Amino acid sequence: MNAEIIAVGSELLTAERIDTNSLWLTAQLNGLGIEVVGKMVVGDDRQRLAAAVRAVWERTPILLVTGGLGPTEDDVTREAVAQALGRSLVFCPPILEAIEQRFRRAGRVMAEINRRQAYLVEGAEALPNDNGTAPGQWLREGARALALLPGPPGELKPMFAREVLPRLKQMAPPLAIVTRVYRVAGMAESDLDQRIAPIYKRYANPVTTVLAAPGDIQVILRARAAQPQEAEALLAELGGQIEEALADRIYSRGDAMEVVIGRLLRERGARVAVAESCTGGLLAERITSVAGSSDYFAGGLLVYSNQAKVDLAGVDPGLLGQHGPVSEPVALALAEGARQRLSTDYALAVTGIAGPGGGSEELPVGTVYIAVACPGGSFARRFRFLGDRERVRAFAAQAAMDMLRRVLLGLEI
Repeated sequence: MNAEIIAVGSELLTAERIDTNSLWLTAQLNGLGIEVVGKMVVGDDRQRLAAAVRAVWERTPILLVTGGLGPTEDDVTREAVAQALGRSLVFCPPILEAIEQRFRRAGRVMAEINRRQAYLVEGAEALPNDNGTAPGQWLREGARALALLPGPPGELKPMFAREVLPRLKQMAPPLAIVTRVYRVAGMAESDLDQRIAPIYKRYANPVTTVLAAPGDIQVILRARAAQPQEAEALLAELGGQIEEALADRIYSRGDAMEVVIGRLLRERGARVAVAESCTGGLLAERITSVAGSSDYFAGGLLVYSNQAKVDLAGVDPGLLGQHGPVSEPVALALAEGARQRLSTDYALAVTGIAGPGGGSEELPVGTVYIAVACPGGSFARRFRFLGDRERVRAFAAQAAMDMLRRVLLGLEI
C-alpha cells in the first residue's frame, strides 16, 4: 500500500522553513509497511492545492495533508479538499462548541473567524485536537483514505498517533519495511556504483538507493515482506554480496565516521589530537560532536599560518621554506608535533588549498595532504578534492578520519 503527503503553507516554500512533519509521518507509515511514494509542498493557494489533492486522490490510496486548517483566510485546506473531491463543506455545531470551550478555559472570547474551523468536508469524520483549535479530518472511501492534519508538530504528532494510526492499521495489509544502511568512505560515487550495480540490479526487492555526500556515501537497502524476519533475510542476501564487493570501504552500518573512530579509540584506550590548517577546526569539531569524546580527544592545534605551524606544532622553518606549507613533509611534521605536544597515541594533520584562490599548476586548488602519526610510525597521503571551498574542507575532514580508522584497524592506507 502506498501513500503521498502534501504539506500546505507558503512559508514552507521559503528558505527559512523546512517541512519536518513529512519526515516524521514517513517513519510512522513505513512502520505499518506503507510506502511513501510522493511528497509535495503547496502554498496557500486554493486552486493549486485543489489540483494537487485531486491528482493524488486519483492515483494513490492514502493521502495525508498537513497544515492549512487554521482560522485565517490563508488557511485554505478545507475548501481546497472539498473542491477537489466535488463535495460541500458541512458546518458541525459540536466542533464549534468544543472550540468555544477551549477559549473559555483560557479566559478568552473566541473570535468569529474561528467558526471556519467547525466545517468538515462532506462525509469526513472529525479528529479531536487536544493541543489546538484545529480539528483534523478523516475521510474513507472504499480502499482510499484521506487525513487532514494540523501543521504544528505538537498538534500533528499526537493526533496522528491517537486517531490516524489505528485507522491505517485496519487498512494496511500485513507488511514490514526494513532498512539497512552501509556507509562508505574512500570511493567516488561512480566507482562504487560500478562495483555494486551489477549486484543490486538483480533485485527488485530489496530496493537500493545510493546517496553521496563529500567523502561519505550511503548505500541504503529497503526490503518489504509480510514479516520483519522475511525482510531481514532479503537484506542479508543482498547485503552480504555488497559487503563482499566493498569490503573495508564500508566503515559502518549507519554511524557517522566520528562515532566509529571514537568507538575504536575508546576500545583501545587511546587518545588522538589534531593539527589543522585548511580545515580550520572542522576536523576537531566533528570529533568533539560525539558525546563523551573527551575520553579520547586531547585537543587540536589550529595552524593556519606558517608562523602558527612553527610556534604551535614545532615545524622546522627550514622545512617550510624548502617544501612549502602544502607538502607531505610538513603534513608529517604537523602530525608528529601535535602528537608530541599533546601527549597522545595518535594525531591527525591536514594542510591544503581549499580555494577558490591560491592554487598553482603544481598544487591546484583542492590539493590536500593528510598525515597520521601513531606508535608504529607516521603516514601521509596526497589527495585532490574537487568542488568549492566547503566541499574541499568537508572531503578533507572525512578523509582524515578514514585514514585514522584504517590505521586503528590495521588496514592499508
